[in-house]
Amino acid sequence: MDTAEQMTIAADWIREADGILITAGAGMGVDSGLPDFRGDHGFWAAYPALKTGGINFHDIANGTAFLRDPVRAWGFYGHRLNLYRRTVPHAGFEILRRWASAKRSGGFVFTSNVDGQFQKAGFADDRLFECHGSIHFLQCGQSCTHQMWSADGFQPEVDVNRCALLSPLPKCPNCGCVARPAILMFDDWHWVETRTRHQRMRYEAWLLSVEQAVVIEIGAGRAIPTVRDQSERFGPRVVRINPRECAVDPRIGLGLMGRALDVLRSLNKRMG
Repeated sequence: MDTAEQMTIAADWIREADGILITAGAGMGVDSGLPDFRGDHGFWAAYPALKTGGINFHDIANGTAFLRDPVRAWGFYGHRLNLYRRTVPHAGFEILRRWASAKRSGGFVFTSNVDGQFQKAGFADDRLFECHGSIHFLQCGQSCTHQMWSADGFQPEVDVNRCALLSPLPKCPNCGCVARPAILMFDDWHWVETRTRHQRMRYEAWLLSVEQAVVIEIGAGRAIPTVRDQSERFGPRVVRINPRECAVDPRIGLGLMGRALDVLRSLNKRMG
């Protein structure tokens, strides 16, 4: 089956669906200018100060990082928070939002991204399942309670050349411990998943309400297959969009090779 035929089939699936499940990984944000940290070299290109110390993504995105070296950990996550706050979601988000809003059951987003870009693009917060949490919320670094709070009042000042936080460390209002983003990290025993648990309940309820969903998976890799596994639970109409790893079992769906924005624009033209 050639690409044109696959695009036509995918467009038909989207038209016929009564609900759209959008599953998104890091590749969704690349067209907005966000790096996807593909391999150590990609990560170190974005954070050369960590390369000097031989610190890779697993080391800094780790549950112990805020206990071991909170100034450096917040140097990384503070920079990420500032970057996400100023990033403008690309036009592909709006295409997906319009498709979903036209469906009887609407749409739901399942994403491993913690950047809040779907909310910024106009998706309703009660139609998102952020399975790894959100950088826009804070929690106690030692999870002294299940409380989390908005990061809106935290304005990190970061020395990018040293990957170090210059402004005061945020603190837990309950115990005074250093606060951290309310996101799931590697080797993480302290993540407070209260908000994500509520999102999961709404997500499961929505899935039960949809009779014929189409899954549009975007930018989800195989290294950590959380998003891919979720997509494949809901075949056989999975549209996998990825510039490198778009292969999918034909019994489950079809793969469209390309960047998110390019493929979504092409599909949108076929939708008329």
